[in-house]
Amino acid sequence: MNEKATYIVMLGPPGAGKGTQAEILAQKLGLVHVSSGDLFRENLSNQTELGKLAQTYMRKGELVPDDVTIAMVKERLSRPDCAKGAVLDGFPRTPAQAEALNKILAEMNAKVDLVPLISVPNDVLVERLSGRWMSKSGRVYHALYNPPKVKWVDDIDGTPLYQREDDKPETVQRRIDVYYEQTAPLIDYYRQAGLLVEIDGTQEIEKVTEDILKAIK
Repeated sequence: MNEKATYIVMLGPPGAGKGTQAEILAQKLGLVHVSSGDLFRENLSNQTELGKLAQTYMRKGELVPDDVTIAMVKERLSRPDCAKGAVLDGFPRTPAQAEALNKILAEMNAKVDLVPLISVPNDVLVERLSGRWMSKSGRVYHALYNPPKVKWVDDIDGTPLYQREDDKPETVQRRIDVYYEQTAPLIDYYRQAGLLVEIDGTQEIEKVTEDILKAIK
C-alpha cells in the first residue's frame, strides 16, 4: 500500500450508512472525509469560480458536467490537510470519473487503495429509509429506531406525524433502483481492478467499521 497516503472510495446504496462509515474511518485513520455533496455546497456558498460555473448549469436544471466536479475534487485533494489521504464519499459515480480520479492521484504519486462496498438487502434499505416520519415542529421519528410513544403522533405537542414524499416506500425504492442502475458499471470497474471489498452493512455500525479496517490492513 502507498506509504505516503491512503485513498479510500466508499460505495453503497442510499440508507447503507456509507456517509457515517466515511466519517468514522476518516477520524480513525487520520484522513479527510471528502463528500461530493459538501464540496458542492462549499463551492456554491463561497462563490468560487467552480461554484459559479456549477451554478450556471444548476439554474438551467442541467447536470453539472464531469469536468467541473472533477476540478472541485482535484482542488480539494491538493489542500495540505489531504496530505495523508482521504475517504471519498459520493465521488466517483461513473467509470469515467474513476479514471479521472486515477489521473489526479497518479499526479500526486498515489492511487486508490481500497473500495469498500457496503451491501444491504433491498428490503432492509426500504425499511430504513421509509421508516422516517416528521412532526410539524421538525422533530424526526423512525418507525423502528425512534418510534413515537403514541403511533404517528408527536411526543411533545401531540400533532399528527407526516411522511415526506422522499421517504415514502415507492420513492425510496425508485432512489435505490436509480443508484444501482447508475453505479453498477462503477462497481464492476472496481471489482475488475481488484479493489472492491463487499462489507455486510446489516451489522452494528462498530462491526461494519471493524470489517472495513481489517480489509484496509
